[in-house]
Formats: sequence, structure tokens, C-alpha cells
Amino acid sequence: MTDKENVPIMSTMNKGAQTQKPTHSQPPIVMRELPSMPSLLGKAAFKSGNYALGDQLPGLSTQINSLVINTEHLHAYQQLCGFQQNAKLPATYLHMLGFPLFLKILIQQDFPMRAMGQVHLRNQISVHHQFDIRQHINMTAAIGNSVLTSKGLEWNIDVSAEVDNEIVWSGESTFLYRCKTGISRDAVAPIRRDGDPQKWFVDADTGRRYARVSGDYNPIHLTDLTAKLFGFKQAIAHGMWSKAKCLAVLDQQTPEAGYSVDVTFHRPLFLPSQVLFYSQQLEGKQQFSLFNQTSEQAHLEGSIT
Repeated sequence: MTDKENVPIMSTMNKGAQTQKPTHSQPPIVMRELPSMPSLLGKAAFKSGNYALGDQLPGLSTQINSLVINTEHLHAYQQLCGFQQNAKLPATYLHMLGFPLFLKILIQQDFPMRAMGQVHLRNQISVHHQFDIRQHINMTAAIGNSVLTSKGLEWNIDVSAEVDNEIVWSGESTFLYRCKTGISRDAVAPIRRDGDPQKWFVDADTGRRYARVSGDYNPIHLTDLTAKLFGFKQAIAHGMWSKAKCLAVLDQQTPEAGYSVDVTFHRPLFLPSQVLFYSQQLEGKQQFSLFNQTSEQAHLEGSIT
């Protein structure tokens, strides 16, 4: 799957569009262990598609049981994204850990779209309950609802994590499959940025360092040369690294559990870059955004509720 998580999306979901549910659910693909990310990415690169406008997506799902968090891996992730190295689980960690469940769905023959080229538009994560990170985790990923918009088909993958038969974490990622739909664009509200921003410098090797921890060696994140093969002028940061970095800055203001984090991705964060991070309390939410310092364009906006 091409991880264009920050590609500019200038339209919102059309108000008249009808949401489709996936076709009847199939038995989940149960995995005994998380598959190799390089192997999955290799298969994804050659996965073809036969999607026709209006097709319902199949009810595919994947599942893995008895996952155990590796403390050293958790600490490496925390250090990379700027979190304190402790037993508090970053909201984004289980998304990263369960990403192979996403890819396993996309490489199935009855998944009707190409795996490469999907655009990550939005990501919503809910942290429901605290749990001991030494406990076994059962994770499930499944294709959710879809809707046609002016840019193509927007579709969801829903993920949940259970400990002792209780959902402790859930997430929803919205992707875009680009195709002509004939639907007109809706107006887009301007992105807020109030107050004095923090200034960050994002290093050129950020994509490579995130890949070593996450296993996501998508070429568009690694070097300028490999990114150019896929139409980018430079390597771009992983969108979920950008989200995690924002949350790390706000970690002291975030509770242990009982909250949700919603993010919309806008434009690529090219590497290296100077960025501006804005944050404020507004309407009962901690709202934040990340802008490019030079072009003053937004990379992402989000909120913690």
C-alpha cells in the first residue's frame, strides 16, 4: 500500500453520498504471529485490482490472538516519537503494532483494489481502558463502511484490541481510492492555528528510523531517490509518525485512558523540514495542527476529546 498519508485532499465527504456497508462478513483470517512487513509490502506491490464504481467491498477481516508487547520495542517507539520511556502506552502504538493486519487484508485476491496507491485521509483512535502491558492482547482488523466522494471511494478499516474479553483500544482509518465519480466538491473549512507555535526540525532520516521500528519500509519514506519513483520530489514522513509526534508533545495533558484522538492528514511532510506545531483548548477539546514553516501549508490537524 502506498502510504501517501499527507497527500493534499481538497474535498470533504459529499453530504448526499450514501454510505455502503461491506458485504456479508467472511470468517476472519486468523494468524498465529504477525507476518513479516517486508514480505507483505512485497506482495502488496504486485497486487492488482478490478474495482468498478459502486461495488461493495467484501467483508474481509484478520485476527491475531495472544500478542505480547515487547518492552524494548515499546521503548524504541517511545524514544523515536518523543514519548517518555515508561509503561504508559502511546495511543498510536497499537495502530503501528497491528498494521500488518491492515496489509494482510489488502493483499487478498478478493480485495478489489490495488494495495499500492491508497491514500490515508484520516485516523481516529480511542483509548478505552488501561491494562497491564504484560497481558495478552487479541487484535482484529476488518473492512468497514465506504462512501463515494468527489475524489473517489473513501473506505474504512476498523481495528480493535481486547484484553480479558474487554475492548481496551479501537481505531478507524479512512483511505481514499482515487477514481472518477462525477460528484462535486464541497467547501472546505480553513484550518485553525492560534497562539505561538513550537518550531521543530524534522530530520532527513526520520522515515528510515520509523521504518526500522515499525517495519513499514515503504519506499516513499526512505530516500529521495526511491520516493521519486512514486512521484514525490523528496522522501516524506510517515503520517502516523507525525500524529504520534504531536501526541508526544501533548502527553502530559492526556489522560491514561477514556479519550479519543482524531486526525486529518493534508499535505506531505517532506524530509527534512521545518514545521510549526499549534495547540489550544477550544470547545472542550485539545486541538492541534502541524504546518510547514516555509510554505505555511497544513500537514495535519487533529483533536483530543
